[in-house]
Amino acid sequence: LHVRSRRQRQMCIRDRKYLVMAACLTALGSPVFAGKKETDCGHQAAVVAAVQQARIDRVKERMVPAHVAASATWPERYNTAIPLVTPWVYEMKMRDVKTHDLAAAWNEMCLAQ
Repeated sequence: LHVRSRRQRQMCIRDRKYLVMAACLTALGSPVFAGKKETDCGHQAAVVAAVQQARIDRVKERMVPAHVAASATWPERYNTAIPLVTPWVYEMKMRDVKTHDLAAAWNEMCLAQ
């Protein structure tokens, strides 16, 4: 992170969040057809929601992949996103994790791709 200014650090953190989202979308995004895109984005959003809930439940970050995968309601191939999404969620302040719907934000960004 940048040591020079608070703004540089904030921009670096913001950019890193978008890079994580882009990496996840790329990793999961096999060629998606128009009818399948909503389903695909919905599964990705469900992963984000599960990681968010794990953070709220105070699951330790290193335990999140096993914890979330154990209660997965999505196809197994989406489990690859868990280790990518976890640092993004765990870097946020707890009040933001509790007050924002990260799954809806993820779904909206995914559908816009």
